[in-house]
Amino acid sequence: MGRDNSLAFVFLASVFSGSLVIAAVISSKIITIGGVVLPAGILAYSITFVASDVVSEIWGKEKAKQVVLGGFAALVVCLGLVQLALLWPGADFWDNREAYDSVLGATPRIIVASLAAYLVSQNHDVWAFHFWKKTFRGKHLWLRNNLSTSSSQIIDSMIFITIAFYGVMPIIPLIIGQFLIKILIAFLDTPVVYFLVWWIKRQDRQGLAGCS
Repeated sequence: MGRDNSLAFVFLASVFSGSLVIAAVISSKIITIGGVVLPAGILAYSITFVASDVVSEIWGKEKAKQVVLGGFAALVVCLGLVQLALLWPGADFWDNREAYDSVLGATPRIIVASLAAYLVSQNHDVWAFHFWKKTFRGKHLWLRNNLSTSSSQIIDSMIFITIAFYGVMPIIPLIIGQFLIKILIAFLDTPVVYFLVWWIKRQDRQGLAGCS
């Protein structure tokens, strides 16, 4: 891989970790899309599957696992920093403590839910992507992307919603809603995965041509 592809890997790994962390922070808000209720972090979290699938396709399973491990570390650090911010006494003149705590107070539980769902679903996504890649002998990227992402999203939705919102709100509608929207996003992001794979491979070919 050339220099451009190294930068592409860093970019995708950064987008993966950034999207993962912000999804955990903003998921305490429940939104509706077409009457379907789901956490606000759904789009950000769905981006992680795009990034991991592209990394899997271009750099292979081991690199994808490294990205997953890096994302896990980012979530753990985020959990620690959020807890520290909640416990740290505010300035005497600062009067937004109640609002601040109401927003970020639920974040530790959501991050724990994210960690549990993340470890299972992301590792399954990497495994499933390469299982289907081997099955289809490297062909049909669109099908491999959707098969691996769909099964991983089912696992992720069930684990995340149950841990994050059990006892707080009805979890079945949230699980169903989150899964349906995630599957729709997975279907719509297929052209994005194709484009990124094509572009990175094109950069690599141009880099090799320039070195010859």
